[in-house]
Amino acid sequence: MKILVSGGAGYIGSVVTHELLAREYEVVVLDNLYQGHRQAVDDRAVFIEADLADTTAVEAALAEHRPEGIMHFASFTLVAESMAEPFKYLRDNVINGMNLMESAVKYGVKRFILSSTANLFDDPEKMPIDENERIVPGSPYGESKFFLERALHWCDQIYGMRYAALRYFNACGDLPHIGEDHDPETHLIPLVLQVALGQRDKIMIFGDDYDTPDGTCIRDYVHVVDLATAHILALEALDRGSRRFNLGIGTGYSVKEVIETARVVTGHPIPAEVGPRRPGDPDVLVAGSESIRRELGWSPQYPDLQSIIASAWEWHSTHPHGYES
Repeated sequence: MKILVSGGAGYIGSVVTHELLAREYEVVVLDNLYQGHRQAVDDRAVFIEADLADTTAVEAALAEHRPEGIMHFASFTLVAESMAEPFKYLRDNVINGMNLMESAVKYGVKRFILSSTANLFDDPEKMPIDENERIVPGSPYGESKFFLERALHWCDQIYGMRYAALRYFNACGDLPHIGEDHDPETHLIPLVLQVALGQRDKIMIFGDDYDTPDGTCIRDYVHVVDLATAHILALEALDRGSRRFNLGIGTGYSVKEVIETARVVTGHPIPAEVGPRRPGDPDVLVAGSESIRRELGWSPQYPDLQSIIASAWEWHSTHPHGYES
């Protein structure tokens, strides 16, 4: 089966591309390299440098390669930025995603996987958060993903294009040759590891007075390889119908626990300083994954924080300046 991966030069998309190829799928990567890295794309994949805003280029890619499925990762993804620049997210994420969907329908694609977000659930009534939780997007970024989920619902109803939307929190961890290289970097684990590498003097903890055992926010962390496996399992199950899955390892870790685990893994003291809270940070966010475990047999290879951070440290210590290393 041939799969087009939009955003396949990015962090998650490049790992998914690698895992698809390992399972003998044919892969076409479409990426504008705004945040992606050409070096991250497996040489076995066809690479097309193009922007989803360019409908002519998108249609040309689908017309030439005729993929049987699409995995859509290309997106602006920074929650804080979306609060400062909402139209960049509400307009560009939505329109670019719709361009890809419309082209998919035109060229007969019947399988579509959306990289969605647990930012759909800003005010959860219970933890862990399952698929029956009411949707209250926490930002324009979350809203943009909800729009795309709804559009896919209608693509299914009207055109029979089956889809799966995977909602997950903190993608993390690395492969030895494919890793997390963002500019700017906003994710906790790579920021902590930058301290261990001597690239930062300390890590800031934004508030230590939350209603959690150690006072710092608790979040769910999912290894990027486990995310890739979930995407592939969801793709292969679409013959049974469209579905939505919330995705997490089911265990939350606090900011202080992340820092302490990184100290153990790296052998570095990693100084930390407590600062004021950031607006809008909930105490605890943990995504449930019972549905995908039960229905598709998904089981994380990296079920604990230490194994996740160890894999990230292997990449960052050998690529201290990312792909420029």
